[in-house]
Formats: sequence, structure tokens, C-alpha cells
Amino acid sequence: MEITFYKYQGTGNDFVIIDNRSLFFPKYNTELVLQMCDRKFGIGADGLILLENHQVNDFKMVYYNSDGKTSSMCGNGGRCIVHFAKFLNIISNRTTFEAIDGLHDATITEDWVSLKMNDVERVDVSEKFTFLNTGSPHHVQMVHNLLEYNVFSEGKRIRNSYGSEGSNVNFVEQEGSDLFVVRTYERGVENETLSCGTGVTAVAIAMFENGYTSENKISVKTPGGNLKVNFDKSENGYRNIFLEGPAKQVFKGVWKI
Repeated sequence: MEITFYKYQGTGNDFVIIDNRSLFFPKYNTELVLQMCDRKFGIGADGLILLENHQVNDFKMVYYNSDGKTSSMCGNGGRCIVHFAKFLNIISNRTTFEAIDGLHDATITEDWVSLKMNDVERVDVSEKFTFLNTGSPHHVQMVHNLLEYNVFSEGKRIRNSYGSEGSNVNFVEQEGSDLFVVRTYERGVENETLSCGTGVTAVAIAMFENGYTSENKISVKTPGGNLKVNFDKSENGYRNIFLEGPAKQVFKGVWKI
């Protein structure tokens, strides 16, 4: 059996993406997904994404972390699959698709994708950190000297403090009134990634909620590149949240089983 795949990246957050509209892929083969994402013995990726048909909307997104398990929403993966859907001529410049956390609208202009995220109704602020769910759970914490910070060890420790399911962990430093730098430890990948879309979204909202910025259009720098987050604050939380940034196809290949 041969599996045609496409390698994508969005600000360094990289994915194996497969056209599974014919439902040929063995979706419950955790070991296969893990092997394909392995950076030494496989293709190498932070996650694997299947594009499938949807009865009502343009397509369905099925996302696996690199540990082989299906996971919660991936913002950068969502932007990359929109690019892939346009490449397949499933969509033009606008789309509505279903992910694990519900429906998402998106637009694409060349390699720039704007993805609407789900509303955020609850933001838990404590003295040292903020916790919120932007499609995936996120711990957001301000630190000094982020460039030298031990993201792996501290991120792993905090991730495990949230129980068996864990949480993604974002360490943040402010560079301007509407500019923040973030490094993220991702559960499921169990390491620092170059970028995390739901994490960047969580950081932007957490910074506004804590009063570090009064802007609702925020730029976030990750090790893999720059992203933008726009939102509206209402009495019921945060609405009209958009994650914007580049998505690029890197190469096409064939995996042989």
C-alpha cells in the first residue's frame, strides 16, 4: 500500500497532510501515525492531518498529534489544511469546515490564511499564570529572559501538573504595546514546537485580559515566525477571534507500507 502525503508548515509548526476523501487511511492505526511523524525514522512532523468529505460543509479536518493520538484543535494545522483544500480545488478563497471543536470559517489569499477560532467565554486568571481553552487547553505565563528560558523542563513540569490530559504551556515576554514573544511546550508532541496556533491565540487573549495591552489586534512572535490575532471583547467573553499567518506546502511524497 502506498500513501500519498503532503508536508506543510505554518510558522514552523509542521504537518503531514493526507487527502482522505476516499477514506482509505487506517484511522485507528496509532502506530502508523506515530511512525510517519517520527523525525528520525519517518517523515517528521508535529502532527498528521486528514482531509475528509463533509455532508454539509466544504471538508472535515481530523487531527493527530505526533504521538499518534487524535487531539484537540490545532490552529496552525487548521490554517494549513485550508491551504491544502485550495490546492485540491475544493475551495476558492473562502471556506467553512469542521474540526474536532466545531465549525471554522477561513479565508486564504496566496499563502496567507485567516482562521476564525471558537469563542472563548472563560478566562481563569491567577497570580502567576492564566488558563483558558482556545480549542485546546493553554497555560499562559509571563517570564523574564525568554530566549534563555528552559521551556522544555519547565513546560513538561507544568504540563503534567494538569493531570493525565495535561495542558499546553506558553511562556511569554512583552516587546511592545501590541507585540509579544512566545515559546510553547505542546502536549502530545511532548516538546517545544516552533509555533502553536491555539497557543498564540490564548496568549493574545490572556495579555488583553490581564491588562498588558489594550489593543484587540495583537502581533505574536514565535521561534518559527510571526502571527496575528484579532478579537472582540464582550461582556460574555471573546468573540470574532481570528488567527492569521502564513501556511506553505513544503513537499509531496509517498509513504510505503
